[in-house]
Amino acid sequence: MTEPRERQTREGGQNFDYLIVGAGFAGSVLAERLANAGKRVLIVDRRPHIAGNAYDCYDDAGVLIHPYGPHIFHTNSKDVFDYLSQFTEWRPYQHRVLASVDGQLLPIPINLDTVNRLYGLNLTAFQVEDFFASVAEKVEAVRTSEDVVVGKVGRDLYNKFFRGYTRKQWGLDPSELDASVTARVPTRTNRDDRYFADTYQAMPLHGYTRMFQNMLASPNISVMLNTDYRDIVDVIPHGHLIYTGPVDAFFGYCYGKLPYRSLEFKHETHDTEQLLPVGTVNYPNDYAYTRVSEFKHITGQRHHRTSVVYEFPRAEGDPYYPVPRPENAELYKRYEALARERENVTFVGRLATYRYYNMDQVVAQSLATFRKLQGEKE
Repeated sequence: MTEPRERQTREGGQNFDYLIVGAGFAGSVLAERLANAGKRVLIVDRRPHIAGNAYDCYDDAGVLIHPYGPHIFHTNSKDVFDYLSQFTEWRPYQHRVLASVDGQLLPIPINLDTVNRLYGLNLTAFQVEDFFASVAEKVEAVRTSEDVVVGKVGRDLYNKFFRGYTRKQWGLDPSELDASVTARVPTRTNRDDRYFADTYQAMPLHGYTRMFQNMLASPNISVMLNTDYRDIVDVIPHGHLIYTGPVDAFFGYCYGKLPYRSLEFKHETHDTEQLLPVGTVNYPNDYAYTRVSEFKHITGQRHHRTSVVYEFPRAEGDPYYPVPRPENAELYKRYEALARERENVTFVGRLATYRYYNMDQVVAQSLATFRKLQGEKE
């Protein structure tokens, strides 16, 4: 997949209305909206490609992969889906995940089949509600991720499906993490084995990178890759700065670093058409990695070989997941106060607002930010 031509700034000290730092979802959506409104935009990224962590490309075997791990698009927002549909056709796709537990591959989120197969039962949907009620532990005040799970499905299912995975993913016990971490994963009493239940579930037909290329195709947008914005911010004339990088880095870590979890990816290609029964298999209790994903399930590509990725959580590396603990939220508030004082800088996106956003949430935040910017300029 070819990259967009790196469009350099025009000769003669071209003034840009906006300098946008980061060519992922947040930056690219704002670049497109502002360019469509007639603004001149320069978007810069330190990486050699657009699309941020959603970037996809063909590996040496010719398989379309996601170098930064699987990115599954899903949303309940018609506005977000309709907006992105301007830049891509879609392939319907409903993601399914199995968890390797006690020698079996069982559906996750936990559903009726998970319980029946794990315990050798033959419960109905009505009976499994009673089962959950019988094993759930009463939690007076739900504060942690452990509280969320044991309060719904009890200690055994918590230990088998959640505790080990969470400890690997976050480097912390669920009892040390905010309730929001496991609250994202539902528990079902029916046989619905889809990982997400959103109204819109689909993948860009020709990949994310192609979608981003279309998004940034306006002649009002110039793109600079392999560029640290700090090297050009005082050199290239511009009006408003939009920053989508880590907020603590912007302020020189003056209050200390905001904690993140990172990931290391191990990609493999195999001489078989299919390796896994579904898009992703979780390993909550075995191995150092948390999950393995097979891209051809996700992209729908036909190929005689297949590529997979193993994910190893790390304490250091590129920032992926803000660590949801009260003390980290308090630290972010200090940076947020500094950000609000910057009249000519807008902070948007996962890293700049220290939030664990899905892709569609970043798009929605960026569209809302555009409307706000337009209101301020009018």
